[in-house]
Order: sequence, then C-alpha cells, then structure tokens
Amino acid sequence: MRFQHLVAAAIIAALNPAAIEAQAEQHAAPDFSVVTLGTGAPPPLLTRFGPATLVRAGKETLLFDAGRGAAQRLWQAGVRIGSLDAVFLTHLHSDHIVGLPDVWLTGWLPGAFAQRNTPFRVWGPEGTKGLMAGLEQAYAWDIQARIADTSLPKEGIAFAVIEILEGVIFERNGVKVTAFDVDHGPLLKPAFGFRIDYDGHSVVLSGDTKFSENVIKFAVGVDLLIHEVAIVNDDLLRTPIFQAVLAHHTKPEEAGIVFSRTEPKLAVYSHVLLYGSPQFQAPTERDLVHKTRTNYSGPLVVAEDMMRFNIGRTGVNVVQPER
Repeated sequence: MRFQHLVAAAIIAALNPAAIEAQAEQHAAPDFSVVTLGTGAPPPLLTRFGPATLVRAGKETLLFDAGRGAAQRLWQAGVRIGSLDAVFLTHLHSDHIVGLPDVWLTGWLPGAFAQRNTPFRVWGPEGTKGLMAGLEQAYAWDIQARIADTSLPKEGIAFAVIEILEGVIFERNGVKVTAFDVDHGPLLKPAFGFRIDYDGHSVVLSGDTKFSENVIKFAVGVDLLIHEVAIVNDDLLRTPIFQAVLAHHTKPEEAGIVFSRTEPKLAVYSHVLLYGSPQFQAPTERDLVHKTRTNYSGPLVVAEDMMRFNIGRTGVNVVQPER
C-alpha cells in the first residue's frame, strides 16, 4: 500500500510542472548555515557566552573562535565536538580562545559528544603555534594519563597549526575561507576577519575591529555580514578606560556605515558590548539599533546565542533559538 502511494505521488508530480520545479529547488538548496554559538565578549554573562561561530557548508563543519562555553554550545547545536573539520581564530585575546582547550581536549574523549581520532586543525594569527604548544605542556599530565589509562588514540590529541596572513587560507569540498586584516588597534596585530564562500553564497565575520575599510572591501554584496559592535553609556565615556575600550571596537553609527556600503542581504550584530556600571545603566539593544539606523535602514538582527541563519537561494532565513 505504501508503495502504491509513492507511485501515485510520483505520477502526480510528473504531471505537475510546479511540483517538479519545487522538488528541484529543494534538492538544489545549498547546505549552508551559520549558528552564533556565543555572541558575547569578556563580561561573564549567562545570556551571552564567549565569541564562537559555527559554519556548516556542504561537507565542512567549521568553528570560528572558541570563547567561553564553546564546547557546550557546539553539543547544544547537535555537533559532535570531535567532528570539527577546522578551527579558525580571529586573534588571540583571551575571550576568543579561552574555550579552545575545552574544545581540543573534550573533543578527544570517548563519549558520544567527542570521539576525535585525527589531529585538531587550527588556523590562526602569528602566535597560534605557541598557544597550542603551551596548552600541550599545560595539560601534559591529563594527556599522558588518559592515553595510559584509557588507551585514547594519540592521533586524536595531536594538533596541526597553520599561522595565517591575508588571503585564501582554506579551500576544500567547494568551501573557501579567506582571511583579511582588520584594525583592532595598533598594538593588537595581527587580527583578522573571515569570508566564507560556498555554492555561490557568502558570509563575512568581521572579527574584533574598529571601523575598517577592509571589512567593507571583503563584504560587499555578501548574503550575511556578522559584525562586532560596542556601545558605552555616555557618562562612562568621560573615563579613560572606556574611551580606550571604544577605541578598539566599532560604534553602532560606524557599523551602520559599513552595512550601508556593503549592502548585505542581512546584517547581524555579534560580539555585543553594552557597557554600563552600577552607577550608570548600560545601553540596551534598542539603543544599539536606534544608533545604527542613523546610517543604515536595511535588514538588521542583533544575534542571540544559538541563533541560526540558513543561507540559500531565497535569501537568509533566521531561526530563533529554542527557549
């Protein structure tokens, strides 16, 4: 009976050009999605974990930055931590890498959430090799004990690091990742943004940066532009420390200029910094959007942790996180 239903459906589809076209579009839809695993920064907020972005494109599963809670968010997103094909680091500030040893070590364990048996592959700025070598030394007892005690494969805890410069740094299975220089401040170099291209579609991650012409250069016409942003209570701007913080990041009015000049199908804020104090209330997301609108009137989303963006022929579909 089930076979007869399938045959009947096939005949109806064959006689219906619209059904055929819809089916063809479904099969042709690109497998390209982005999940903002962590949308925060140094403040230890439960609502915004550390910076981490998951990109799934075709056969590739890629992680960009590994801030606080990255391993938990990966598993929450249904990604086996040991299955990552590559990790890319924008820069080496602690809030972007503090979750890296967790992803590396936990991804090696035998549980269903892990099971990596090939080297952990990392692309990052100068200093990334030293970072991973230091982690290997720091966790030497744990590594040696687990190999001896549980016979975990040595290949799974090995790592391979490529230190990057601006240009194409990864190209496999139709997925291309391009690194580009950004301006996080004169003493904070190198720092990178990334562009990911797949199946005629594109995503740009700004990384941590001040207003940057290079972000604009690499982001013109992309499907999805995920940009950092910082806004500080006006009263706090009188203090040198907050002036210094804001000098390393992009103000919402400046981000609005970036969005207007690049015209992405969807602009998204992540690495959201809303600075206040016990004496002065922090700006709100509404304030953030309001200031952005002084220079940009297009589609804009302030990302939350675990928000998903599906990219395809019809544009960018936003899937809200489960509550």
